[in-house]
Order: sequence, then structure tokens, then C-alpha cells
Amino acid sequence: MSDLIKVNNETIVTLDSREVAEMLGKDHSMLLREIDGSKDGKTVGIIPTLENANFAVSNYFIRSTYKSGTREYKCYQVTKMGCELIGNKQQGEKGIIFTAKYVEKFNKMEQSLKEQKPTCIEDVLITSLQEMKMLKQQLNQINNNALRANKLAIEAQEEVKSIKEVVSLDTVNWRSETQTLIAKIARNQGGFEHINLLKSESYELLNKRFGVKLDTRLTNKRRRMAEEGVTKSKRDKLNYLDVIAEDKKLIEGYVAIVKDMAIKYGISKKVN
Repeated sequence: MSDLIKVNNETIVTLDSREVAEMLGKDHSMLLREIDGSKDGKTVGIIPTLENANFAVSNYFIRSTYKSGTREYKCYQVTKMGCELIGNKQQGEKGIIFTAKYVEKFNKMEQSLKEQKPTCIEDVLITSLQEMKMLKQQLNQINNNALRANKLAIEAQEEVKSIKEVVSLDTVNWRSETQTLIAKIARNQGGFEHINLLKSESYELLNKRFGVKLDTRLTNKRRRMAEEGVTKSKRDKLNYLDVIAEDKKLIEGYVAIVKDMAIKYGISKKVN
């Protein structure tokens, strides 16, 4: 159940929590209790501890599911750092053996990943241009209409240019530029009344891909500010973007999500 998954367009290696439980010689439900904590609060979970300390949970655990029969159950994709946290909780011979097992597995997966040829955005663009060239040639043969083929080629080049512009969005001016893109998508969808729906979509995608809860983080941030004596009016002005701004990985993830949405809805990045 080893896996290669995409996070921020980067392939990382993970182990399914069921496989981790098997390597530890314990029930999967028991491992989930160690990760999430028990409902009665008697077992302090790894994830709540990380969240309370403002660590990026997605660096360690990525929420996932699996099916058994007709039902769907919860599991996690565990990164190498996540395995290290779990291993540190084990004692004696069991901890040593588990550490040796996961280190071997990750080393093999990482070596396999290095041997694979990476696919980058330039490759995608080159492939798209090659396909468009073939389309142009076919149109010339069928219609013998050079002007028509040239027009289609220009339109295709403009589409590729728009994709390049969206891809150029970075994490420096991410806050203003992502919101500008969302506003453009809203206009394209029929009006600014769509902005809140699009924002909600982007935040839900971020929660799902990175296994975070922006609601919880926002609540914790407001509580900390209250303890520091910050006025309620200032606390009430906080939003999810303020939470994302505290975590570099979330910034990168949010930028990638808005890029995907912009390309999906056919919007290019032209910030004035």
C-alpha cells in the first residue's frame, strides 16, 4: 500500500496508515486513535498536538479513505516525517524494527521516483503545441484553407499563452493575485455574486488536499489573539487568508488550487 501522490505539483512518497499499522503489529483503529486522539480526550492525538503548535499537518499526514465492501472508511497517507513521529512514540525493540522497516520502504520508493522521468508544465505545453500543429495540418488538407488554419493556430497560441500566464502566478503577491483571479472567474460565471461560492470551493479543496481544517485554525488564532488582548473588532476581521498566510505549505497549496480553478474556467492571469 505504498503510494506516490501529488502535492503542489510535487510527487511525494507515502505509506497507507493501514500498512503502517501492520508494520507496527497493531490494529488500524488503534493507530488512528494515536493519530487523531480519542473522543473522550484520554489519548492525546498527534494531529491535534501539531495543529495546536501551528505545524503543517499535511507535512506528516494526508487524510484519505478506502472502501471495504460498500462502505468507505477513514485512513491517512503517512509521509516519512509522519512515520518518524509515529516511530518516536514506540519503545524498545518494536520501535527499532518499525523504524528500520519504514526507512527501507521510503528509500526504495524515493529511489524509484528518482529513476522516473519527471513530467513538467513545459512538457505539457510542448505536447499541446505539437497536437495543435497536427490539427492545423489536417485542416489544411481537408479544407485547403490556409487562412482558416492560421486563425485556429493563433487562437490555440493565445490559449497556451493564457495557461503560461496562470502558471506564472507565484507565492510573493499570492494574496492579491489569487483574489483577482477569483473575481475574474466570478465575472466569467455571470457576476460577482459568485465570488463567495468560488472562495468556498477553493477553501474546501485546500482542506481536502492538505488534510487541514481552516475553521479550527481560524478559531485557534482568534483565541490566541484574545488572550494577547487584541480587540474583538480586529479579531472579527480575520479570515481564512490570514490563516493560510501563516503556513508556507498552505500558501503554495492555495496558489496551486486557484491556478487549477483559473485554467478550469478558462481565465488567464492579467493583473494590472
